[in-house]
Amino acid sequence: MEILNKAASYNYFIEETYEAGIELKGTEVKSLREGSCNIKDAYCLIRNNEVIVINMYIAKYKQGNIFNHDELRNKKLLLHKKEIKKIKQKLEEKHLSLIPLKVYFTRGKAKMKIGICKGKKIYDKRENLKQKELQRTREKILKQY
Repeated sequence: MEILNKAASYNYFIEETYEAGIELKGTEVKSLREGSCNIKDAYCLIRNNEVIVINMYIAKYKQGNIFNHDELRNKKLLLHKKEIKKIKQKLEEKHLSLIPLKVYFTRGKAKMKIGICKGKKIYDKRENLKQKELQRTREKILKQY
């Protein structure tokens, strides 16, 4: 089970990626295992030397009664201090963004792949679409032979 942020690769140049654990509540984990999560509008901030994911939507668990969680609750990411310092330094010096790219499970633990990203301009997006179209036509021609 993987939840991808497809809009991230379209809107940003991904310069560097990190893997981080996510601090979740019980009903959030169960809902995440069902695949009811959206990270399209999510972003990360560094506050008090902690990385926090904002606007990550995890739907309420159907069987979770009064112990259900808030869907848009801010979640803390688990990274080493050295990694947080390195990320913070890069974000400040180059004016980059920290964007969630993928949410998945590894050995029973919820993980998030975050990327240090630089925003694309409109002409960069157009160029990217042209390259994809050329690649599709090449594959189509090679498939015929």
